[in-house]
Amino acid sequence: MPAKRHLITRGDDYRRAVRTGNRVGGANCITHAVLREPGDPARFGFIVSKAVGNAVVRNRLRRRLKTIADRQIAAGLVGIDIVFRALPSSAGATFAELEQQLNRAIDRAVEAAADRSRRRAER
Repeated sequence: MPAKRHLITRGDDYRRAVRTGNRVGGANCITHAVLREPGDPARFGFIVSKAVGNAVVRNRLRRRLKTIADRQIAAGLVGIDIVFRALPSSAGATFAELEQQLNRAIDRAVEAAADRSRRRAER
C-alpha cells in the first residue's frame, strides 16, 4: 500500500486532477494526470463508485489499484498526481489486465502532461 504522502486525500486535489488534468481513457479505467514540482512525490487517488459492484468488489479493486500505484512509485515515478476512476467493467478484469492497461495509461498521461507543460513554457 502506498504511504500517506503518496495518496491524494483532499477533495480540491481530486477536483484539480479530474478537471484540469490530462485524461486517458481505457477499457477498465479513466486516468487523469497533473504534473507537480519535479521533486515532489507522486500521489495517487482512486474513485470507485457503487456502479462497479458491491463493497467486496469495490474494495478488492481499490486494493489492486493501490498495488499498481505502489509498483509505479517503486519504479521511480515522481512529480505527478494521478487519479484512477474505475469503470464497471474493471470489476471483472484480472490483476494482470488491470496492471497492463494502467501502466500504459500512466505512460500516456505522463507524456501528455509533459507535452502540455512544455507548450505552456514556450508561450
